[in-house]
Amino acid sequence: MSGSSPAARLQGLFEGRRLTPTQRRIAHSMVRRAADAPFLSSVELAELAGVSQPSVTRFAVALGFDGYPALRRHLREVAPDGSESGTGGDEDVNEYQQAVRAEIENLRHLADLLADPAPVERAGRLLAGSRPLLVLGLRAASSQARGFGYFAAKVHPDVRVLDEGGSMVHDRIDAARRAGASVLLCFALPRHPREVVDALAYAREQGLTVVTVADSAFAPVAVHSDLLIPAAVGTGLAFDTACAPMLLGRVLLEAMCDGLPEAQARLEEFDARAAARGLFVE
Repeated sequence: MSGSSPAARLQGLFEGRRLTPTQRRIAHSMVRRAADAPFLSSVELAELAGVSQPSVTRFAVALGFDGYPALRRHLREVAPDGSESGTGGDEDVNEYQQAVRAEIENLRHLADLLADPAPVERAGRLLAGSRPLLVLGLRAASSQARGFGYFAAKVHPDVRVLDEGGSMVHDRIDAARRAGASVLLCFALPRHPREVVDALAYAREQGLTVVTVADSAFAPVAVHSDLLIPAAVGTGLAFDTACAPMLLGRVLLEAMCDGLPEAQARLEEFDARAAARGLFVE
């Protein structure tokens, strides 16, 4: 893992661990500040995560270390040669550039994650096999769900986007299940609405397999997901940025197309109709 990004190394350290909600919060904070993590004191990390300092110590012990100093020493040992406290070189860039650089780092992390294509390929097969296919995204994630649904509808015979909350979500899940749906794809971004967590729990109660794109493997939706693929959001601006989740959505579309033998024919048919109707200005 020495050639992977700081966030990917941290993610690998946490994966497979049985962490409490507080510990997942600490882990998520470390991933979001991956470059700085090896240099944060326990007090600084506690303030960053909004937890107590003893919680940070218990977190380190849960990961198998004697205490937080041992965890921090490990992170420094596996950091690339010449790495600094995460601030080196940032003095000459403005906040907008820093936000873009953070998104570039999120995309690098996603690229590292996709070095193992098995989870995406599995997700693609699941999405392709569901008739209809439900796509859920509320509040901040609604644009991700609509974007996926727009393109998926060009190749998948029945895509149903759920981008508005309320009691109707359960009704639409019921209707899709009766029509034969087997999978729900969820885009979950912070701040995580309670109704998304409730909808996923209900979907699984009804026998649906839940595939989730979330900002972290430690997101609240993880417990109700059969397959979760993380893609970090940027937090450097007043509102989060979601380049990596959007790109992961397109990757899932590609994997879904691989599982739909008729996908290419459907695309060619759409292009022919679009040309006949003059839909696009070339």
